[in-house]
Order: sequence, then structure tokens, then C-alpha cells
Amino acid sequence: MRSMPARFETLPNRRQIIDRRALSDALGELTPDSADITALRQGMVALMRTALEAGRAEIARRIEEHPSRGTEASSAQAFLVDQILRLIYDFTIQRLYPISNPTSSERIALIAVGGYGRGEMAPFSDVDIAFLTPWKQTGWTEQVIESMLYSLWDLALKVGHSSRSLNEMVRMAKSDLTIRTGLLEARYVWGDQALYDEASARFAREVVAGTARTFIAEKLEERNSRHKRMGDSRYVVEPNLKEGKGGLRDLHTLFWIGKYVHQVSTVAELVDKGLFTREELRRFQKAENFLWAVRCHLHTLAGRAEERLTFDFQREIAMRMRYADRPGKSAVERFMQHYFLIAKQVGDLTAMFLAHLDDSFAARGRRFGLPKLRRSPRKLSGFILDRGRLSLPSDDFFEGDPVRLIEIFALADKHEVEIHPSAMRAAARDAKLIDARIRKDPRANALFLDVLTSHRDPESVLRWMNEATIFGRFVPDFGRVVAQMQFDMYHHYTVDEHSIRAIGLLAQIEKGDLKEDHPLASGIARQLVSRRVLYVSVLLHDIAKGRGGDHSVLGAEVAMRLCPRLGMTAAETETVAWLVRWHLLMSATAFKRDLADFKTILDFVETVQSPERLRLLLILTIVDIRAVGPGVWNGWKRQLLSNLFEAAEEVLRLGHKQKGREERIAAKQQSLKLAMAWNDSQIAKAARRLPASYWIAEPLDILLRNARHIAAAGDRPLSIAAQVYPERGATLVTVYASDHPGLFYRVAGAIHLAGGSIIDARIHTTRDGMALDNFLVQDPFGRPFDDVDRLTRLERGIEDALANRNRLADRLAQRPLARTRAEAFTIEPVVLIDNRASNRYTVIEVNARDRPALLNALAHALFQSKVTIHSAHIATYGERAVDTFYITDLIGDKVDGATRLKALERRLLDAAAGEEAREAA
Repeated sequence: MRSMPARFETLPNRRQIIDRRALSDALGELTPDSADITALRQGMVALMRTALEAGRAEIARRIEEHPSRGTEASSAQAFLVDQILRLIYDFTIQRLYPISNPTSSERIALIAVGGYGRGEMAPFSDVDIAFLTPWKQTGWTEQVIESMLYSLWDLALKVGHSSRSLNEMVRMAKSDLTIRTGLLEARYVWGDQALYDEASARFAREVVAGTARTFIAEKLEERNSRHKRMGDSRYVVEPNLKEGKGGLRDLHTLFWIGKYVHQVSTVAELVDKGLFTREELRRFQKAENFLWAVRCHLHTLAGRAEERLTFDFQREIAMRMRYADRPGKSAVERFMQHYFLIAKQVGDLTAMFLAHLDDSFAARGRRFGLPKLRRSPRKLSGFILDRGRLSLPSDDFFEGDPVRLIEIFALADKHEVEIHPSAMRAAARDAKLIDARIRKDPRANALFLDVLTSHRDPESVLRWMNEATIFGRFVPDFGRVVAQMQFDMYHHYTVDEHSIRAIGLLAQIEKGDLKEDHPLASGIARQLVSRRVLYVSVLLHDIAKGRGGDHSVLGAEVAMRLCPRLGMTAAETETVAWLVRWHLLMSATAFKRDLADFKTILDFVETVQSPERLRLLLILTIVDIRAVGPGVWNGWKRQLLSNLFEAAEEVLRLGHKQKGREERIAAKQQSLKLAMAWNDSQIAKAARRLPASYWIAEPLDILLRNARHIAAAGDRPLSIAAQVYPERGATLVTVYASDHPGLFYRVAGAIHLAGGSIIDARIHTTRDGMALDNFLVQDPFGRPFDDVDRLTRLERGIEDALANRNRLADRLAQRPLARTRAEAFTIEPVVLIDNRASNRYTVIEVNARDRPALLNALAHALFQSKVTIHSAHIATYGERAVDTFYITDLIGDKVDGATRLKALERRLLDAAAGEEAREAA
């Protein structure tokens, strides 16, 4: 608990923000003889409102003029609120509820707690205050407190408040960590100074004394829980400035712990206590200043207390803070890269702070929040163990042989021990010793490859290397993507974090830890001949992002240069370069193409060419998708990749011939016959009625569901069934109806109106003119519809649309737009028409900004173009939608002719851009 922060005293031109003397004089002139409390309070509030608005406008002007002065802006906000509170307090006790002979009970101390107590506030931060009384409240103290709160609420301030006696304050601080932390930051604002001083002394004596270890443990546990809630990474692309990992709350936690242990009042005093060096203090203040600047801009733009740095604000804040575009990197990407580097600094400071703290508590027990050493390794190449952590025998140990900068991480991996923070700090300091000579050193490269391809925990050790900046120094191409964000809604992490997570996932798959999620990949991983090729490919697959070209092509060039340096053979180098060049091929083929079309498989195999490459590519594709972020991987993607792998493997094994196709169809028909208990005649009838493409395209479980559906439908011209399909994490919607033009776009519109999103569609026509269409549908959160009422509503909506019972187009137009975050991105629609990708169909791929009912609009455009859709494949990558259609003209031929193709492209472009065009109009 403390008095006015020093940071207020350094505020320039404080009276331009608020002139308390002038305001006090103006308040004194408010009808001086009046006894009308309500009128007096209203007059006071009106004056305060004008002062508050003027003060906020002045602070906003200052940060607009100096957009990087974050701590100054946050101090100015708190200073403004201080003066407003003091004026309201004085006016309340002098004019509204004056008391001539106060008793010892009629005393109030007004104190600031929490962030406001620190003297830091963003434009829309809560005003956290506490009213302290010596004992139980009297009638007068209740009147004063109530009147002040009403005045603050009338000013539209969001007030967090408490009213406690001294004894209540002590009792509650002992029992509640949040209250104790708030009071730790408590600061005298106005009122009875002696009462505040007594509260401060009692807090130190009765609450803090002797409880430091408990407080530290509780705060570190609270921090870990908060990190887990926020995604447990400081490299999420829409970070929470306040609560996220590497955010302001992490800096606050360090100060709280230091203050609790050493009773200091400022961060600077922690240097004298040995918890920070002068350089670490400078980095703390730099990080704090930057984060506060961003937070103040964020609050101002949002017009509310917003803490999440979402895409729609990132671009505007980058402009406000005067970041500029550079070749290959936009202003917003440069701003966010700076943000992530600051968040990384906060992580480094935390590690060092805890190490200093640990040393000061060394005699009293084991370290804070860190595991005990499992064993004591012997051969440490000159390094030493300090309380179970790898450390240096002398401060100049790295200078003697800079290869040790790599070796320390290889030893940490080999012996499964942590690196002492002081050694990490020395490594970060000496990282500049890694020059061209060290990068070419065969021993250094062998040690690095040992870490990368470790059978233990390569993810953790590579992350340590990255934290110490050794990784980027040793592999400069990797250094270019450190803290680099990808400004889209698909990728959740920075490029370096994504790559390191992918390596961790690869290690888990190889160990069999993810066997349930990836049975195929887990089995294949043990058969690989080229294990280290795979690890290096995963590391390099995104290494050329942000260079202003195709990162796959540029990444392959990086691989050709880097792999020989790492000690890889010419054959290994070629395979790594191939994998980096084609690392998106398998997902693009599986998610955007019709795997039932044999030409798709042949084209894919023509690029892959070998079974080993196919195995490597499958695992690389899986870890790449999973490392994008939580919720991106699902059962449907697993099934599509497995189908493509198995079809390609069969072609490679049988020498590029379409053998096995007839056998596969026959096997499926035989399995269906047994499952349905059909006789030969019944299966023969089904085989004649449905084309070969149907039997190839659909897995056995859908064949079975379709057969039961058709049997239940009998002679009805329309039958719709919606059922949960847990294997794919979606709902299977089957429409069995008399085939007619426009069926697909009507179904797509009805599914959208029911709140669904189509992720895949297979459209089949029986030889007697019935449509049998299978749609995979998810809700807006990527989950299946599983409620009976919603399934029924879905079925009824499709039935109404097909029977034309309501005006579908009007209802779609009336539906309000969602997906406001996607509007932060500008995506020009592109239509690609390919007559070579399939022997039977024209393949159309549409890239556009994702929005509700996009698929309906595209399908309607195809209907107007008088073409038949045979299958549709829907993929979304954050804000970007990629919809692929396999079509023919109405007589079953490919669509050709330059004029017709141009008209088709124009119509689809208009449909894809429809929403934006309407908005612009």
C-alpha cells in the first residue's frame, strides 16, 4: 500500500489534463447558499462530466501525437480519475453532507486498488476503489459513500468498489487471494491519511508478513491457469493484451511477487533487491510501455474495455502507431511481429525473475513451479549442474568455444534436464558469437540435427533455443520468420511457433501418443527409411513465408542450400526440397478435388512418384494442419487424406494402372448385400441403377445409410434424412428426389437458413432419373447438428425449399450478415476453370471471402449457366473459402468454348463478390 505514484509527477503539463484548483473554485461558486442536495449534486456532476471529457480528449490527443508513449497515457488516465475523485470527495463532505463535529468513527480514507492503484488505466478501464472506515459504518459515512458512488455512476464510469472497516479489510485479505492482490497495489487517493497509514501498516504486519512463499506459489499457479485458459502460447495471432501469455498481467505478476517479498513501491526498486538487473529493468519498462500504448489505442478504437487484439483492430492500430509496409511484409504484419517479440521478452524476463527469486529462497526448499531433477548426468562436456539445471562453469564459457551455444541444448535434450536461466541469459547475450564459421562447423550442425530429430522432446528444446535467439542465429532463414504472424483467420500462431509445434506433433505421432487420432500415420512413421528427412522438412516447410513469393518454391531453394550444411546427403537434400515444394499438394488434392475421379489420383501420383515420398508427405500434411491451431483438424479431413493415401498407394504399387477399381466396386457391393441381407437379384438391381462413380465415391457406411433411406422412401418423389455422422464430426443430410435443375442450390440455401454449413457434397443421379445427394453439414462452430429438433427443422426446411413453399431468395436476402471478423480482410474473388483435371468433368475452383450463403450463390450461378453439378468440395481456410465443383453441360459433356467459359467465369465472379458489391452500392 502506497501514496501518489512517482509516474504522476513526471506527467508533462498536468493542468492541461485537468486543473483541480480551477474546478474547485468553480464548484465553490455553485449556488453557495443552497441546501438542495439533489440540485447541488447535479451541478457538480455536470462540471465533472465536462472536465472528464476534456481530460480524456487531451489524453487522446497526446497519444495520437505520440502513439508509442503507453505508460504516459496510462498514468494520465489514472491521474485524471484521481483529481475527479478528490473533487467529488471534497464537495460531498463539505457541501452535500457537512459535519461540524465528526467523531472518531466518522472518518473515511478513499484508496485506489488494482491497476488503478498502480496508477495505470486504459481509457475504459474500471475505476477500482475502496472506502475504508475505522470501524462499522455510521449513518454519515454511509451517506457519503452512497452519494459518491451515485456521482461516479452518473459520470458513466465503471466502478469496482468495496466499503470495509480495518478489521474487515485484514480478515478478507487473509482469506481471498484476489482481494489481497488488489490491496497489495492499494494507494492513498484522498480522505483520512492517518487511517490509510494505519491500514497500510496492518496489511504489512498482519497479512503479508511470513506468507511470501504461499503468495508466490498461489500467484504462479494462478498465472499457469490463466495461460491455459488463453491458449497457453504467447504466439496466438489474436492475443489477449491483458490476460494472455506475454501480456500485461504477466508483468504485473512479477511486480506483485517482488513487492510482496520485498515491500517495494516501484519496479525500479527490484534492481536493488537483486530480482532484476538494470538491463532487465529497461526491458521490463520497454515492454510495459509498448503494451500500454497498444492497449490504449485498442480501447479508443473499440469504444469499450476491449482486451483482445482481433484482426479488425490490428490493421488500424498499426496505422495509428505509424508502421509502414515493406517488401513482402505489410504494416500490420510488422506491427504484430513487434508485438510478439515484446511478448517473448516478457517470457524471458519471467524466467530470469523466477531464477533470481529461486536463488533467494534456495535455502528454504525446492524451486518454484519447476520439477525436481530425475537423475544426475555425468558427461557434461565442461557444463555444470546448478540445483538440477544445466549451467556454466564461468561467465565466459561460450566465448571459449561458441559451438557450446548449440551443445548446451543438445545436452539438455540428451539428459532431459532444464537449462538454468542464468545460462539462458548468457546464451542470449552471446548469441552474436554464432557467425558464418560456426554455422558451417560440422560438429555444431551435427548437434543441431541431434536436437531436431531427438526421440525425446525436440519441441521443448527447440523452443528454448528460439527463446534464447540461438535458433534464428544458427539458421538465419528461420530467424526471418521468428514472431512473424500470418494475417489471416486460419493460422492461430506465428510461423516459428507453428513450425516448432508441428515438430512436437511429429514426435508424438512417431512415439504412438496420437495413435487414436492418427492410426494410419502412427503405423507408417515406424516404417520410414528417411526419418531425419521428415523432421528437417517439417522444420523448413514454411521457412520462406513473408518473402513476397510462393513460399513453397522459395522454401525448396532454402532447403537445397541448408541441408548439405546440416550434413545431409544429396539424396536426402533432394527429398527435403521436394517435400517443402509440394507440402500443400496432398491437402489441396484431398480437400479440393473429387477423389472418386481416377484422373485426380493419377495426377497426384504423377507428382509424388514414390511410396516413400507418399508416406513422408502424408505425415508432413497431418502435422502441418494440426499445428495450425485447435479445432482445425477433424475426422472428415482424416478420412479424405486416408482415402487419397490408399488410392495413391494402390496406383504406385500396381504400376500406374487402374487395376483394383472394378474389384473395389464389387467388394463394396458384396459388403452392402450382406449388411442389407439382400439376395443376388436385389444387389444386381442396385448395381444397375447406380453409376460406378457412386460406388467409388461413397464409403460403405454411407452406402448402407443410403440403401436404407431408398428402401424407406419407396415410391415417394421426395425423401430427406438428416442424421448425426460422428465418424466425420458432421451431420449427413441425404436428399432422394426426382432430379431437376436447381436442386443443389435450393438445398444449399435451405441448409444455410437452418444455420448449417456444407463441408462436402456428393451429387449422384440414378439411371431412372432420381437424384441421390449426400451433404456433410456442420453448425457455425464446426460441430454436427445432433439435437432432434434441429435435425427435424433441417429436414423440413429443405423440403419447403424444394417444394417452393417459401421464397428462398427473399428469406436469404433478409437474413442478417454474420462473420464481421472476416470483413477485416480484403480477398479478391478468383475463378479457375480447368478442363484437364478430369477426363469426364470440367473442374471449377472458386476462391472468395467466406460468408454465409456463399455456396448457395455459387450454385445458383451454375444453375443459371445451365450446367449440371456432379460433386462439390468445400474447404475453408479462416476467412477464405475454396469451393470446387465438378460440372458438365446438360447433355453430360465437358463445358468448352471460350465465349461460354468466359460467361461462366463472369457469372461466378459476380456471385462470389455479390455481398461486397451490394455493400459498396
